Amino acid sequence: MMKRRTLLKSATVGAAILGMPKFATAQAKSVLRIVPHTDLAVVDPIWTSALITLEHGYAVFDTLYGTDETFKPRPQMVSEHTVSADGLTWTLTLRDGLMFHDGNPVRARDAVASVKRWGKRDVLGRELMSVTKEITAPDDKTIVFTLTRPFPLLPAALGKPSANMPAIMPERLANIDDQTQIKEVVGSGPFKFVAKEWVAGSKVVYEKFDGYVPRKDAASFTAGAKAPKVDRVEWVVIPDVATAASALMAGEVDVWEKASPDFLPMIEAQANIRSETGTIPDFYVLRINHLHPPFNNPAIRRAVLPALDQSLFMTAIGGSDPRGWVTNPGFFNPASPMANDAGSKVLTSPRSMDAARKALKDAGYDGTPVVLLDPQDVSASHAGTLVAAELLRQIGFKVDQQATDWGTIVQRRTSKAAPAQGGWNMFITALSSTGAFDPSLNFALRGNGQNAWFGWPDMPKIEELRQKWLYAPDLQAQKDICREIQEQAFQDMPYIPLGGVLSFNAVNKRVSNLPREYIRFYNVEVK
Repeated sequence: MMKRRTLLKSATVGAAILGMPKFATAQAKSVLRIVPHTDLAVVDPIWTSALITLEHGYAVFDTLYGTDETFKPRPQMVSEHTVSADGLTWTLTLRDGLMFHDGNPVRARDAVASVKRWGKRDVLGRELMSVTKEITAPDDKTIVFTLTRPFPLLPAALGKPSANMPAIMPERLANIDDQTQIKEVVGSGPFKFVAKEWVAGSKVVYEKFDGYVPRKDAASFTAGAKAPKVDRVEWVVIPDVATAASALMAGEVDVWEKASPDFLPMIEAQANIRSETGTIPDFYVLRINHLHPPFNNPAIRRAVLPALDQSLFMTAIGGSDPRGWVTNPGFFNPASPMANDAGSKVLTSPRSMDAARKALKDAGYDGTPVVLLDPQDVSASHAGTLVAAELLRQIGFKVDQQATDWGTIVQRRTSKAAPAQGGWNMFITALSSTGAFDPSLNFALRGNGQNAWFGWPDMPKIEELRQKWLYAPDLQAQKDICREIQEQAFQDMPYIPLGGVLSFNAVNKRVSNLPREYIRFYNVEVK
């Protein structure tokens, strides 16, 4: 680790400056150039839970509700709603001035079709659909939900700030089968996707949508005014961290998202650059495929825990400064009110490689290779994968570490095929910001088998407790249920929690109002 960092801070940086690609430096004053944390592979924010697609989604699309900085839902495309006395009928009214990028007005039936498609893929959306008798659009401005039982979380579901995004798109696109990715990007958000300038692996372009009418209330997280204050946004994809740092210091890009912690001292020494630490940790996990050997055996999944040292993962992913990361969280984001220490003694007791080896042997591991996907274009996850591979080998697993890129993993992780036939056993990912906040948002904690998130765990007890949580009478009851959920999760092991990282963005000082939870373009200004 130290050798790698020494190299990055010396010869590699110098070579990168000399050999880096020449981006245009004559910027128009209202162009924002960002090095994203990875390349954009999927443009359909309903289809995938990838963070890069969520960020893309919030540029192009809007949602019926938003979530403010206190994590409460607020009307966004909706101007007002009413709820019947029995809680079974919600009537939503769209606000004036909503228009799609193709020039057509946003109609209630567009929203109905979008919600139905989203409700087939999203964790919380499926829950809402399970208690929805019908959704109708009696006129162009009115959406009516008729429920079979009260569902107070309806605004929170339709305004969730995490993936999968409840994006509203034209009816003709929303009617496309939910198993098929939408390729045409038409939203009603503050920016338009410029498809003709999209170069996979190189550049993604957005332009200000002059037809967007922001709300009048103050901006707050994904709620309130979303004013497009730059004319053009360019994602400049630079997988090599040294080259990205050089481009930022040369003024050829304005923002480096989730910058490598190796470069923090160098970046902070620049007079024209500042670092901005996120407000909510990215919650890193080692996701496990429950369908195929060896991890279809829960005892083998648990065998990793006695040897798991989260600080090793956090140092690799988040840097050597422990102020930038959190260890020993359980299955909820450490910033969440649902976070607790139930069952977590297994993470805090002394680490023992011998105990892990014995547990693996007792569980009956037979040498089946473990296909570990390695996203080499995402520096944080790649670094964590290297630690995971070494840990698994030391315990006694036979590891098949397969180097690839994140875009390929986004596609490959959907496969239920056996690992030897193009499937997988493990990959590292981040359940970003609010993605692991509670049982309604944490898609990785679902245990509904074939309908669960990639990995497809079958955990009936957790599903039972999740239902109980959704209808809990108060906050304390929700916290108590989350303790039960976490106790059970340490038995079922839907994923292995690795810790929370307060990732940072490196930002040119001419840029202001850049969100710290995750990149969004609206309200950002460039002097």
